[in-house]
Amino acid sequence: MRIPKQLLHHPSQLATTPGFRLPRWQRRAWYGVVALLVATGLAWLAAHYFLRPVSEFGAVIHPLEPWSMKLHGAAAMVSLWLAGSLLHVHIRRALAVGRNLLAGWLMIAWLGALALTGYGLYYVAGEDSRPWWSGVHWVLGLLLPLLLLLHVVTGRRSVRRRHAA
Repeated sequence: MRIPKQLLHHPSQLATTPGFRLPRWQRRAWYGVVALLVATGLAWLAAHYFLRPVSEFGAVIHPLEPWSMKLHGAAAMVSLWLAGSLLHVHIRRALAVGRNLLAGWLMIAWLGALALTGYGLYYVAGEDSRPWWSGVHWVLGLLLPLLLLLHVVTGRRSVRRRHAA
């Protein structure tokens, strides 16, 4: 059952919510937290694989590693909160009118996989499985900005197609 677009929100909200575009605070928060997650993930990868100092006892942890990991974890918590903030209007409305569903579901699954692999790295992974969890997590994380861009571009194209029709 399709719900007419005009019935999805109170009339006062329709005037201030063009299409499915997120409010400015949500857009800025998402772009900021994704940038922070990618930056801290890259910082950890660089510190872990390329910047490890060697002492007389062998390789030691670079000082950037724990700080980038702590900041990455904090940003991940914010991203989970932001994902929840999308449920009430953005996701619910898109599902009701059937717009940008493929990119939207892919984004939801991708964020879920990142949360799952992050949880797995922290709580589940043993020494044998850690490389697998880590590899999957950083590949998904590095591709996240491209997926976010895909979601935004396909969403904007669907708006243009609707207005042209």
